[in-house]
Amino acid sequence: MGHHDNRTSGSSGYFGSSGSAGSGGRAGDADTDVDAEAPDAGPGTVEEDGELAALALKILVAGGFGVGKTTLVGAVSEIRPLRTEEQLSEAGELVDDTGGVAQKTTTTVAMDFGRITIRSGLSLYLFGTPGQDRFWFLWDELSTGALGAVVLADTRRLEDCFPAVDYFEHRRIPFVVAVNCFTEARRYGAHDVSRALDLEQGTPVVLCDARDKDSGKEVLIRLVEYAGRVHTARLLDSVGPQAGSV
Repeated sequence: MGHHDNRTSGSSGYFGSSGSAGSGGRAGDADTDVDAEAPDAGPGTVEEDGELAALALKILVAGGFGVGKTTLVGAVSEIRPLRTEEQLSEAGELVDDTGGVAQKTTTTVAMDFGRITIRSGLSLYLFGTPGQDRFWFLWDELSTGALGAVVLADTRRLEDCFPAVDYFEHRRIPFVVAVNCFTEARRYGAHDVSRALDLEQGTPVVLCDARDKDSGKEVLIRLVEYAGRVHTARLLDSVGPQAGSV
């Protein structure tokens, strides 16, 4: 996965000593306001005999190594999550950067899987992607049919989420950036993170606690709402010229 021209792999320069973001391109008015209630009808919802038909949406949870993907899926899942974690070993020391997450002892080697019901008739199937470069070959399979994605970010290692941001931007998969607010990490506003990541205009940035079910659910609701607007706009764009010619 190639990096955006304005994104570099160095660990400095994203946030200055004053707390302002680095000089990446501005991404519009991202904010942290989240509607705790799901919309009356999610994207693709169909009515059958006056009742909403059951709808299941596929969501990816991506981000760098140790950012909290497995934690988020486990916190919000209403079923026992499927995990494919293995213990970190000496063999992986040269390829797994544990800087800032030295307490991490396991790593996801395939995917995490969970499910959450947002409201009656609307369920989300969550697929957590592996964070290490050597498992990127799995991403294309996991992303097939996905409505959108959550990119988890850690402000101590912000560059770790660049590959995920680039991946979803290049494939035009709607995503939100969810900043996992670790206790020991310095807090930055959503607008600062958006500028530092040089996000495309309108890409939402929200702050969350990956350990908290309600916080994780709010992130997912925000993603469903945003992805629904994006897909609807694309559909209207695709049929617009034809409708105008009738």
